[in-house]
Amino acid sequence: MPDVTKTAAPADGSVDTPSVVKDAASAPKQEKARSLWGDAWRDLRRNPYFIVSSVLIFFLLLIAAFPGWFTSASPTAGDLVHHYVGKPELSKIGSEGWLGYDIQGRSVYSRLIHGTRASIMVGVAVTAIVTVIGGIMGMIAGYFGGAVDAVLSRITDIFFGIPFLLGAMVVLQSFTERTIWVVVFALAFLGWTQITRVMRGAVITVKQADYVHAAKALGAGTTRILFKHILPNAMAPVIVVATIALGGYISAEATLSYLGLGLAAPTVSWGVDISAGVQAIRTSQHILLYPSIMVSITVLAFIMLGEAVRNALDPKLR
Repeated sequence: MPDVTKTAAPADGSVDTPSVVKDAASAPKQEKARSLWGDAWRDLRRNPYFIVSSVLIFFLLLIAAFPGWFTSASPTAGDLVHHYVGKPELSKIGSEGWLGYDIQGRSVYSRLIHGTRASIMVGVAVTAIVTVIGGIMGMIAGYFGGAVDAVLSRITDIFFGIPFLLGAMVVLQSFTERTIWVVVFALAFLGWTQITRVMRGAVITVKQADYVHAAKALGAGTTRILFKHILPNAMAPVIVVATIALGGYISAEATLSYLGLGLAAPTVSWGVDISAGVQAIRTSQHILLYPSIMVSITVLAFIMLGEAVRNALDPKLR
């Protein structure tokens, strides 16, 4: 018979500490569970579209907030004697005449920098307003259903049937002075319908979840259920739509200003400059070209950001 040697356990019942520590160290570590937003942020950091669009948007916001950091020239001071439709001097980057002068002798570069604030402000303000109004209406309609849903849905359908730009033009015609906030009101007056529909659909899906039924069974109030359980889980599609729509509102402002129904002088905006540049399009195309490029870049940046967020928040696209 082979001699089998057994290691006797200590009489006091203690455990060999080094072996326990070794076993614990060799055990696989459990990965911390991530939420939907944690997974989305992890995917966004690896998405080149998100990185590029975020850098562009940050740069635009920096220009809008601190235009004096980028140019010292006045956007409203003109010199018709020396600078009438002056051609661009691209070799002098950052100078007053770098991108030329317009038909009133004003620096195109300075107007591009200072016009960023008005265009970005319109887009952000309209997006914030329509997200709040549309989100509340969609949440109420989707959660309560029945007659409340029917009434709010029919109101949404009525506004949704009005052509967006045409309706905004009609609203703006009723104002004698068209400031930034007047344009914001006109665009927000008709722009909340899409957010309402998206929020309503998301709430109808979320309210059927088990955690919502559990909250009701535990006696949670309607307000707590809406804002604590439903809203955080229904915001993902709304954020995507709002981000993409923001670029559309900037484009709509430029379109209305080009038609002479949006912002007007002395307000400095890209749309106003595009409208003024049409008068000299045959001889001085740079007056129209550069503000058009700025509008395109801004709209493209927000669309890219919205697409990146959509891909990160939609599990079907992963």
